[in-house]
Amino acid sequence: MIAEVSGPQAADDRNSRPPRRWVSVLVWLAVAPFAGWAVLRTIPADVDFRWVQLVGFTPYVAPASIVAVITALASRRWTALAVSLMSTATLAAHVLPRALPAGGHTTGPPLRVLTSNLLKGSVPGPALIDLVRRLRPDVLTLQELTPSAAAELKRDGLEGLLPYKVDRSRPGVGGSGIYARFPVTPDEAIELGGFGQARASVDVPGAGPVEIVSVHPCAPRYENRFACWAEGLAALSGRPRASSVLAGDFNATLDHAPTRRLLAEGYHDAADTMGQGLATTWPYQPWHFNGFAIPPVTLDHVLAGPGVGVRAFGVHRLPVTDHHAVFAELVLPPAT
Repeated sequence: MIAEVSGPQAADDRNSRPPRRWVSVLVWLAVAPFAGWAVLRTIPADVDFRWVQLVGFTPYVAPASIVAVITALASRRWTALAVSLMSTATLAAHVLPRALPAGGHTTGPPLRVLTSNLLKGSVPGPALIDLVRRLRPDVLTLQELTPSAAAELKRDGLEGLLPYKVDRSRPGVGGSGIYARFPVTPDEAIELGGFGQARASVDVPGAGPVEIVSVHPCAPRYENRFACWAEGLAALSGRPRASSVLAGDFNATLDHAPTRRLLAEGYHDAADTMGQGLATTWPYQPWHFNGFAIPPVTLDHVLAGPGVGVRAFGVHRLPVTDHHAVFAELVLPPAT
């Protein structure tokens, strides 16, 4: 018969047992992906095509990283806990400010901007015009504007509401346009990869010319479109004018490096400024990629130049298209 050992000797035996290594392995398997994501998100570049496809989901990854913190804490793996806490804090620092209003200018000439991706011109003209009547934008930027859609909008009376336009429509997904309440001066469109991003200067009373771009680079759905996407966004880069507005389907979120570069240069996102930077815009209808359902992200933006304030922001549904329309009421610096 073997006697059971108890007392101080038993405690010493328990303390001397080697740690359960499989627990440590499982904990690090939970911690490492979030730590890697935090590191990659901090790098000021899109390090790989696959990362471009993933980084837009950072607003989902940030709260999910708490699972790693809880796992490390429950297992008393202190090094893993420290890494997981740093990862969660880093991701939260990137995401949480979008839900906090930053304030902005509230006086000056207003400019109401509406933008919508028409999904190859398939949005019914009356539905878009009804939204224009309700929101009363001064500038409307459209993406995937086809010649037939432009003709339908004209026939249904859009130009009676917004009489000035720059029409860069084309069949398929590469067309765009700008409609305005005030006179416009067309600028040369940004042409890359079959996508034309319309540009114009809008002469706003009390503010002078405002540079407008209907943004729509090609989508980085496949690797052979990555360069087209990156170049289409890079073409927007440069020192922005005090009164400049980039509005449209960026095919990029605020977590993508080209968008972050625009913000670093002086632009600010209207949704982010109003504390609505986590409002998603695509897809609001079910959408699948390689058999996987895509959770909604924020691809559509109104970016305003450094002299432009933001007074209001909202997203709105239109039939057929898989993008929300985005609306922002901006405040321009007065003309001097």
